Amino acid sequence: MATLASNVATLADHAKRLDPDGKVPMIVELLRQRNAILDDMLWKEGNLPTGHRTTVRIGLPTVTARRLNEGVVPSKSTTAQIDEQCAMFEAISEVDADLVKLNGNDAGFRLSEAAAFIEAMNQTMAQTLFYGNAAITPEYFTGLAPRYASLSGTNSQNILSAGGAGSDNTSIWLVAWGENTISGIYPKASKAGLIHEDLGEQMIQTGVGIGTGRMKAFIDRWQWKCGLAVRDWRYAVRIANIDVSNLVSESGAADLIKLMIKAIHRLPDLSSGRPVFYCNRTVREMLDIQALNKSSYQLNIDNVDGKPVTKFRGIRIETCDQILETESVVA
Repeated sequence: MATLASNVATLADHAKRLDPDGKVPMIVELLRQRNAILDDMLWKEGNLPTGHRTTVRIGLPTVTARRLNEGVVPSKSTTAQIDEQCAMFEAISEVDADLVKLNGNDAGFRLSEAAAFIEAMNQTMAQTLFYGNAAITPEYFTGLAPRYASLSGTNSQNILSAGGAGSDNTSIWLVAWGENTISGIYPKASKAGLIHEDLGEQMIQTGVGIGTGRMKAFIDRWQWKCGLAVRDWRYAVRIANIDVSNLVSESGAADLIKLMIKAIHRLPDLSSGRPVFYCNRTVREMLDIQALNKSSYQLNIDNVDGKPVTKFRGIRIETCDQILETESVVA
């Protein structure tokens, strides 16, 4: 006897989405996360079909103090090029057309499913922004953590260690978004952002149920071609090795306020980008607690468009649930 695959909506799934009056309800999204980094990113079109090529200056010309009747040796600056690649995230929904039409609210049922796909795409994108590594998984783009992963690397001055040594570490990120600093990218001549295609009712081949055959299904396709361009690495700072257990117990906890002050001073120029702090919920909670113990309260809450916004020395602090609490030690 054939069984239905787990990726196929069933009558049981349909029944779980109906109110007692047979209408499609507003679903409580228990799996929804807060990943504010997706709202803050500046996006620009890449100059390559698969990403973006950045030219950076790595050497200055030589300046000579010349004496009269002496010549000057010509010199030049030197540059290097960095290619950033994009990933192509996709998801497809196929639902039996008769299942969708059972309660007479086709649009409501499909919309309830679309919300889950959008959230899944957002979480995948946010996770890749922090931890994607094209050197290990070539189909992804490289995120922030693999770029800021060594206290002895070329960008080590922008990595601050909070002293954690175990396996329950997390990070705070300070990112200054800007066209010439750090931005999201999408391939040349493509569309920016999440694309949804309603492919309507189609006949599809099915390999589940009783034997194999064809059936009519509603098909939706989601696609997001996206990447990250770190044009100037000086405009991101990682506060790494924050021991979560020590932080929560307030025993030997890292001084987050002091580390965030140091992070701000690592940025070359606050006016060259739009700086934002990112941390997970645990760090956000303990940051508020630590700030209460300071003689000078460093945090303030402003009202922006009717919503409270927490800032540290004028820089917004935002929550990203995709920042892990199981990071390896940055050594």
